[in-house]
Amino acid sequence: MISASDFRKGVTFEMDGDVYQIIDFQHVKPGKGAAFVRAKIKNVISGATKETTFNPNDKYPKAHIETKEMQYLYNDGELYYFMDNETYEQLPLAKEDVEEAIIYIKENDTAIIRFYQGKAFEVVPPNFVELVITHTEPGVKGDTATGATKPATVETGAVINVPLFINEGDKIKIDTRTGEYLSRV
Repeated sequence: MISASDFRKGVTFEMDGDVYQIIDFQHVKPGKGAAFVRAKIKNVISGATKETTFNPNDKYPKAHIETKEMQYLYNDGELYYFMDNETYEQLPLAKEDVEEAIIYIKENDTAIIRFYQGKAFEVVPPNFVELVITHTEPGVKGDTATGATKPATVETGAVINVPLFINEGDKIKIDTRTGEYLSRV
């Protein structure tokens, strides 16, 4: 059992016959009245999100989530195919299940697939990826004292804000949890 006061991002629990994952949470202690937990939760099966409040003393059964590292193979336009590195079985996933992670994953890269009762519901990219810049505007020389950034498109199609000195063809390191540029590789 997990208490609502123990909610953190990524925690999964069962409520009303469904399985939910915490997307965002906030412990609120108003000046008048009892404390409560405001949370944005996502149904892991349907993908629907909702905001709700919980009493910190409420207890919910923790959902057992399985994780498996799989290799991204290819996309046929509708489905994204991942391969289990141990059994070599291929797992096709719909765009809704992978759209947040696929902007950081190239073909043949590995990712973590999360399952609930045998059904895949989330793809988690590695925390850090190295991608090549395919398009960006040239930076203006001498305009670096302000710490300004510019948008750059990487090989997977993601648009990342990068410093002005980054050029097309440069390989950069990206934190996939925040979508931020870390360094040039």
